[in-house]
Amino acid sequence: MTPPGKLPAPQDGLLLTHFLTVRDVAVSRRFYADVFGGEVVMAENPAMVKVANSWIIMNPGGGPTPDKPGVTLEPPRSGERVSSFLNVRVADLPAFYAHAVAQGADFLTEPVDRGAELRCYLRDPDGYLIEVGQSTGLLRGIQAEAPAEAG
Repeated sequence: MTPPGKLPAPQDGLLLTHFLTVRDVAVSRRFYADVFGGEVVMAENPAMVKVANSWIIMNPGGGPTPDKPGVTLEPPRSGERVSSFLNVRVADLPAFYAHAVAQGADFLTEPVDRGAELRCYLRDPDGYLIEVGQSTGLLRGIQAEAPAEAG
């Protein structure tokens, strides 16, 4: 049994976790443990990996339940359009990038200097997009460049 202190169960207030619907729990669990240095606190039903000061909770998809009628959970179908993504902040992006690449992480690009921050994106085994960034200029009042207008 997992000790209660290892589980996302606050004594006061609230705690933010992130739930991912995954195709293969073992593969995803290993990815978040290896790439992000997470601690597996539950192997399945659901899988929980403690990463820094939060938890990634993973389970396979499933149909509606009494508490979420009409809702079906499934992993992403395509990586081209996303409506949300994880945003991970690190103290040393070049070091994290080197570690993650050595663990087999699939990055879209190498780290890019955006003025306010260094950042890059990777995908997990199910195609979820993850931003990894290091605040740089932001700490000196420099804001990110506004995105170019579409069209």
